[in-house]
Amino acid sequence: MTIQEEDGVHRLACLELLGGNHMATYSAELPGLAGWVSCHPLRPSPRGGDLYYLSACSHGVIARVVLADVAGHGEVVSSAAVRLHDALLQYVDDWDQSTLIRQLNDTFLKGAQSGPFATAFLASFYSDSGELLFTNAGHLPPLWYRTATGEWSLLYDSTPLSKEIADLPLGLIAGTSYSQTAVQLETGDLLLLYTDGISESCDESGEQLGLERLLSIARNLPTESAVAAGKGLLAAVARFRGTAPAEDDETLVALERRTGV
Repeated sequence: MTIQEEDGVHRLACLELLGGNHMATYSAELPGLAGWVSCHPLRPSPRGGDLYYLSACSHGVIARVVLADVAGHGEVVSSAAVRLHDALLQYVDDWDQSTLIRQLNDTFLKGAQSGPFATAFLASFYSDSGELLFTNAGHLPPLWYRTATGEWSLLYDSTPLSKEIADLPLGLIAGTSYSQTAVQLETGDLLLLYTDGISESCDESGEQLGLERLLSIARNLPTESAVAAGKGLLAAVARFRGTAPAEDDETLVALERRTGV
């Protein structure tokens, strides 16, 4: 099912699961967060390897967001994306993210037949405290705008890169351990989660956008809302690409810490 913006703002109920790997563009409200989703599989496929997942847990106090990218694109990896979605649904009530991501890895590995793997970024937001707990399984670092400093940065976890078999993409090694990191979000802070179809976009000459240029673009984005920042980033990436066609699925999940949401 395709979800478009005219469908209105989706307000997630407790334990509701919203997401998928189909074409979608809409706003969403989660506990303490206002969000905007843009999921565009590589044409002509209606479904791709990018998978996003939103849920509200614990009587409307905790919001959980997952963005995953199964290697490849199009229908060939769509079944793997659906399998990962089903695994996320199975463990929706697991509170320890390190355990959850490890279980997802092992479940995804067991179900893989042709060898695809997935990167994933999983975050739980505690609306009462403003704390964001996240685990990065080989995924790209989100863009983080902090209202306190008025600056954008890339949100990396605290796990040293040299740590043995930690934070690997999903589906590579059974029993892989994953760390979790907490940061404080203040009212008005923004997070932009994205897949490599965005950061690895190429212009007409074949030059890749890359993380540093993406961060440079972010510094000129509007910051009044998740919708404005998300749309602004996609528009800037489209200008960079020019006439060059998209080469991968492109998914963006923009989040803003709000009070009273």
